[in-house]
Amino acid sequence: MHTARNNNIDHAHLASDIKGWGRELGFQQIGIADIDLGDAEARLLNWLKQGRQGEMQYMESHGTRRSRPQELQPGTLRVISARLDYLPGQVADSEAVMRDSNLGFISRYALGRDYHKILRARLQKLADRIESQVGPFQYRAFTDSAPVLEKALAEKAGLGWIGKHTNLIDRQAGSWFFLGELYTDLPLPVDAPANNHCGTCRACLDICPTQAIVAPYELDARRCISYLTIELRESIPEDLRSLIGNRIYGCDDCQLVCPWNRFAQPSAEPDFAPRHGLDAPELIRLFAWTEEEFLKYTEGSAIRRIGYECWLRNIAVALGNATTSDIIITAIKSRLTHPSDIVQEHVQWALAQHE
Repeated sequence: MHTARNNNIDHAHLASDIKGWGRELGFQQIGIADIDLGDAEARLLNWLKQGRQGEMQYMESHGTRRSRPQELQPGTLRVISARLDYLPGQVADSEAVMRDSNLGFISRYALGRDYHKILRARLQKLADRIESQVGPFQYRAFTDSAPVLEKALAEKAGLGWIGKHTNLIDRQAGSWFFLGELYTDLPLPVDAPANNHCGTCRACLDICPTQAIVAPYELDARRCISYLTIELRESIPEDLRSLIGNRIYGCDDCQLVCPWNRFAQPSAEPDFAPRHGLDAPELIRLFAWTEEEFLKYTEGSAIRRIGYECWLRNIAVALGNATTSDIIITAIKSRLTHPSDIVQEHVQWALAQHE
């Protein structure tokens, strides 16, 4: 919907106001980008041509809407990109959890309340604030919820640079943050893109357990533990299972090792604090959850989207990688008769690791 509005708007002043309002609403940073994503589109199409999206067919089916904002939202001239830090302040040490094979590691972004809801509500408040100033305007809010090249847009908006691990990095804040966008028809002045400061560092490439970062700035999702434990709905390829260790939902290794994350600040958001002890949970306890318990303990959490079957599949792999003990073997055997073929297959694999 295109609505007539006051043409005497001082857009430079409005852009400055928007950044201030964003901070008042709890965003750590706001930047503004134009919609020319030609370079990013070429990289995306090449990535798809190589099949590196794996089973994420939607990456291809959206065509060029991902890289051409006006195709997704006609009339879009600018993208307001917003950053929200999520690293919880009080959280079990990630490396210590991954060293203890009796525990399960869950990516730190997923320990609290589902970020989609928090970000979307906040972006809506920002849009309302803009509307109260300029009158009705055209906008649409996105939080990882549609075909949006959010990292490329955030890089253009000056929120950071895309690192060798393909995540966005900010010099002052590292990479532990979420991104959200407002597509808008307001002709706001754009921000200068951030410079790349990865230099010769290869820490993320060297640490990746499955060598999913196949070259600097190139990720093969089919090998990425986040993809395997969250996006993939089928069997995890057998040659990758032992490399997953005890990571049962996502993987943070490339962020944990990034030197820029020494500048990251803990989030003040109570919604991102760990729930139900999931920052250092015992695998056996999680594996014993009924489907009702899974739904109860993951209510309002991003974890729920993988479903109970993939949850058990992931934990079976982690139990297969655990140090052998009678307790571990008994736990694995408890799911041998599970009705799901995928769960049974991974349970049998896990048992074989202990024989």
